[in-house]
Amino acid sequence: MNDRKSENGKEPQRLHLVFGGELVDPGRNVFKDVSKIHIVGIFPNYRQAYDAWKAEAQRTVDNAHMRYFIAHLHRLRDEERAASPTEELG
Repeated sequence: MNDRKSENGKEPQRLHLVFGGELVDPGRNVFKDVSKIHIVGIFPNYRQAYDAWKAEAQRTVDNAHMRYFIAHLHRLRDEERAASPTEELG
């Protein structure tokens, strides 16, 4: 992980979204019903997101069609800016 500190001297904020739901086919990332996607939450770092992801994955282990994901929100582009700083975070 990057060792750079934020302005407040703490670990830089790296937002992550944890979400999941039932897939049409366990071999593809296509949700059966998008309206039923479970948003677990947004977390300030990967470690906390991973812990939340793991808890949900273990809770639904008996259903092969249930899948949870971690989205790295800190990597998203700001489409209104030509050089979005989020791309620089990697």
